[in-house]
Amino acid sequence: MSDESVILEASAPLDLRLSEAELAATREHIETFVERTVDDAAAEGAVLGLSGGIDSTLTAHLAVEALGSDRVHGLVMPSDVNAADNMSDAERVARDLGIEYDVIDIAPIYDAFVEAFPGEATERRVETDPLRTAAGNVRVRIRAVLNYFVANAENRIVLGTGNRSEALTGYFTKYGDGAVDCHPIGNLYKQQVRQLAAHVGVDEDLVTKTPSAEMWTGQTDEEEMGLGYDTLDAILALHVDGPLSRSATVRHLDVTAEQIERVVSLYEMSTHKRSMPPSPDPLHL
Repeated sequence: MSDESVILEASAPLDLRLSEAELAATREHIETFVERTVDDAAAEGAVLGLSGGIDSTLTAHLAVEALGSDRVHGLVMPSDVNAADNMSDAERVARDLGIEYDVIDIAPIYDAFVEAFPGEATERRVETDPLRTAAGNVRVRIRAVLNYFVANAENRIVLGTGNRSEALTGYFTKYGDGAVDCHPIGNLYKQQVRQLAAHVGVDEDLVTKTPSAEMWTGQTDEEEMGLGYDTLDAILALHVDGPLSRSATVRHLDVTAEQIERVVSLYEMSTHKRSMPPSPDPLHL
């Protein structure tokens, strides 16, 4: 599949795709970063969670290019809310790349957390707002613990799979999928993730799959954030990362002021996720 076949939505307000030269340079840059990060840690290799989604799939491909298939260990960690097709895709990625992988059902671990929850913690109660989000975060944090359990036991580092769009909007779980040693694709907007994935040979059905963190049944990224990734990427690139004012962004992208406000709100409310936990200023007595 060529990167030219990565189709933007007809309504995409901005084309952020890279040139062929930029794609090649980005690929080499990320692979060098992964190799150096592992070497600097005096580690034997890397561990990453495989979800069957485009972000973890691209990260796995680049990690294998950087380290070799024998130095990458994948973990497929399904729960009762994960679609079987996604878990099958995750295993397919591992087999296609020739990496060692393990399937760990996290449902019993999650159930233990629910049972330990104070008060009346029935499944019916946990799967309703606001506890639904809290329960989803528990699943993500369980996976982080397992990633580090394997990484520590095998002297490996944990590779994150988050992209720039998720980082800037806080669309990740603090101390969950944000708990990693590095984010190889952390500088790429989602649109660029899809393009680079196609460039390195990821299967087309994975490149075009509807993104979902699968924190609960039927959840999708774009529904959760309230707008599509192409629109999100454009606003992030020109307004949050870029120099355009809100009014200029509205005019340039033909988006609404409400959409920009939504993105800015996500960015500002998630500032704490992108920083170390704060302490009081030093008191010099």
